Amino acid sequence: MREKYLIHCPGCGRSFPDRYTLDCPSGCDALLRTVYANRRLTLRNLPGVFRYTGWLPIEGHLRLDAGPVSYESAGLARELGLSHLTVTFSGYWPERGGRMETCSFKELEAQPTVLRLREKGAGVLQVSSAGNTGRAFCQVSGLTGAPVVVVVPAAAAGRLWTTVEAPNVCLITVDGDYSDSIAFGREVCTLPGIVPGGGAKNVARRDGMGTVVLDGALSAGRLPDCYFQAVGSGTGGIAAWEAAERLIADGRFGTRLPALHLSQNLPFVPMVRAWEAGRREIVPEVDMPDTEVSIARVSADVLTNRHPPWGIRGGVYDALAASGGRMYAVANDDARSAGRLFTETEEIDLDPAAAVAVASLVRAVGEGLVGPDDHILLNVTGGGYQRAAEDLDRYPVEPSLRVRAGEAFAGDVRDAVRDWLAEQGVAVRA
Repeated sequence: MREKYLIHCPGCGRSFPDRYTLDCPSGCDALLRTVYANRRLTLRNLPGVFRYTGWLPIEGHLRLDAGPVSYESAGLARELGLSHLTVTFSGYWPERGGRMETCSFKELEAQPTVLRLREKGAGVLQVSSAGNTGRAFCQVSGLTGAPVVVVVPAAAAGRLWTTVEAPNVCLITVDGDYSDSIAFGREVCTLPGIVPGGGAKNVARRDGMGTVVLDGALSAGRLPDCYFQAVGSGTGGIAAWEAAERLIADGRFGTRLPALHLSQNLPFVPMVRAWEAGRREIVPEVDMPDTEVSIARVSADVLTNRHPPWGIRGGVYDALAASGGRMYAVANDDARSAGRLFTETEEIDLDPAAAVAVASLVRAVGEGLVGPDDHILLNVTGGGYQRAAEDLDRYPVEPSLRVRAGEAFAGDVRDAVRDWLAEQGVAVRA
């Protein structure tokens, strides 16, 4: 293989060069993977996530200093009676070297995704989000000038801010939930010149998030026995599994996959219910009863994806099965309590989703699902909001358009996005 990497389909077994490819050309129902020519993890003397550029589907790098930061916990580990707890923190915590100014690990996927698109010349990126992902892509747009169309629920518009001005963002808010935003974003991508971010299908997004495992393993000197993360789509769990497989192939970090311990926020826990029932399929009426009411009641609404990549080949179900993993349903009160515990013992505030992950770790310890001498990696997917508010400027991203859930992407709305594209210098066919 002469290329740095190829795209591989685990469904049909084909491998092919990357053309910003999101789906198998043969139509397989499988998540494509990157296969890197260099099977050994080689670090680069580059800032942030780009020190891992050898295992990212990009050729160059961005001059951005935002990457995961790993350390051996003292306070939380002592409180839980754990001997080997590695925390990988993605957020703003300058004393620890944390420079993700939007306070979310979504910057790990935004940076390589924007660069991959630029290198492949595919068009203008469209991203649908419950808030954190959209904010990360707006931030990268502000720092690089890359245009991006972001679609979020109207209720999440307040989460769309950057620490630099971001004039190349078209923000569309939808009067609905995250899934309504995904549906409308899909319609926006029918406009020539706009391409989908792809969600879990985008190898740059998964490999970017997978750097959490790379960083944690380097910090600890080995792969963990157990990996903890809260999930909405579960893409981060898939990314952790794929990164761990690469480290096993490297040969220096261990031979066993970490067991994935993934958590969701009650009462919206479709993947937990499907996993406990032993099903590859999510059955909406069984796994997501009273969907809108359930979504409204969670404390971490970024974890409320109605259409996660669950049963697809190479998806969340396969990741859990391959690793001997578990899923946890975490109540709001338990998440808040765990968030306070983390802040008290580690001295940094958490994103609500990260608090769900900490709560699952607390439960696993209490129920004996992990041992005191197990090597554990806790993926803290966001935090440092209070410190960021003190240190950094904040620029709200103002909505360009507001639409109703289910509204057609036509007429004045479509024309407005076409006009915005023209302002970005993108030629749009009629």
